[in-house]
Amino acid sequence: MPLNDTTVLRPRMLAKWRVPVSEVFEPLLRSYDEKRRAELVAAYMAVEYAAEPVPEVRFPALREPALRRTVEKMLGLSGRTLVRSDQAWISGYRDDVAAELAADPQCVPPVEDRAVLVLVLIHSVAIPRAAGLLSNDSWLSPYPTPVDELRRRTQLPIGELESALRRLRMAGLVAQMKAGGDEAGGFVPGPQFHRLTDAARRRLQEELILAAGPDSPLAAAIRARRRGQEREDARSPERDAARGGGPSGAAQGGGPSGAAQGGGPSSAAQGGGPSGAAQGGGPSGRARENGRGDARGGVEGAGLDGVSGAGGDGERGEQA
Repeated sequence: MPLNDTTVLRPRMLAKWRVPVSEVFEPLLRSYDEKRRAELVAAYMAVEYAAEPVPEVRFPALREPALRRTVEKMLGLSGRTLVRSDQAWISGYRDDVAAELAADPQCVPPVEDRAVLVLVLIHSVAIPRAAGLLSNDSWLSPYPTPVDELRRRTQLPIGELESALRRLRMAGLVAQMKAGGDEAGGFVPGPQFHRLTDAARRRLQEELILAAGPDSPLAAAIRARRRGQEREDARSPERDAARGGGPSGAAQGGGPSGAAQGGGPSSAAQGGGPSGAAQGGGPSGRARENGRGDARGGVEGAGLDGVSGAGGDGERGEQA
């Protein structure tokens, strides 16, 4: 396969083809000396493979804005971007790339996995946040969802539930917390949720509200806003044609159309993400049916950012 500026590459592909990293990034690195090159590659590898956001103080290429922009361009070769978390950084799929991956059935996790993931998000994040136990906007939580709770809230047979949890753990979408002292063990959202962009986080928040409280005023406002956005996206090409311009979206921004960018989340994260549930695909019917009772009020009162004003590969788990 010939390499050029538009080739989308992943580190494992480089290893398979035995392509030196320096060859892939040469157009971006040729203006730097050896020391700076090493710093840039080190930062790139760190944000791609770390389980948690990397403190920028440890990597000059993340600390200095000019070098950080080069790291961003390096990630862009594989459709990824930098995601900030306080003074730390990690990588995730760009929103336009995540939308394209979420539209590919091969990139969406099985319905059983999405159902179980939504239940974990409701019981480990939405309900504790509504109770004032989680004060920040993080999708990570120290409050595990017990396996017994998952068994009660899902129609999945025990074997299918355990298989779904095993796949979600391998993808980094859930993590298991062991029981200790008076605390029961269970499952919490996994490290792939670090890789969600701001837009992906908002989409996930909306999908969770639609799953837990589909008849709530907040859910109705979300649906109304999305319908308005779809109508606006449909009218955009007509306006551009009337002005004599080209189609919107990809032609103007280099990415997919506005409709693709505004689509719902996915996760087989990773984060960014995650897959169907985390990047944008709606949760399964099973999750909606079984997670609704306890979480409807909790999600509405959770104060999830980006909603109240409206009315995820194997090594890394990947977001798609």
